[in-house]
Amino acid sequence: MTKRPSTEDLSRRERQVMEILHRRGESTVAEIMQTLRDPPTYSAVRSILRILGEKKLIAHKEDGPRYVYFPANPTDKARDDVLEHVVHTYFAGSTEQAVTALLRLSDADVSETEVARLRDKIRRARLNGK
Repeated sequence: MTKRPSTEDLSRRERQVMEILHRRGESTVAEIMQTLRDPPTYSAVRSILRILGEKKLIAHKEDGPRYVYFPANPTDKARDDVLEHVVHTYFAGSTEQAVTALLRLSDADVSETEVARLRDKIRRARLNGK
């Protein structure tokens, strides 16, 4: 059984804040509030960030009088964990089915350059035993 992503048990707002931090890399409370749809109060966002910190999902650094928040784990690692979970859960572990679904979502609008890059990545993955 594959492990669940660390963000799976988050509330809707916690997940939204994590998504913002992964997209932006780092943000202040004010920047998070600007990005959230229908944002809660400043103190509510601070509370969400405190909870995410207690869960060890985010960290912060001081930048003068303000805190700047960022994901505790690199975005690449989080992306890999989520994709592994999705492939296992929704595609019975089949990479082929997952890639096919992604191609369907994009209406197969894949350029020749992208196809060449994908072939190269598949070749390298095979060489590395993946």
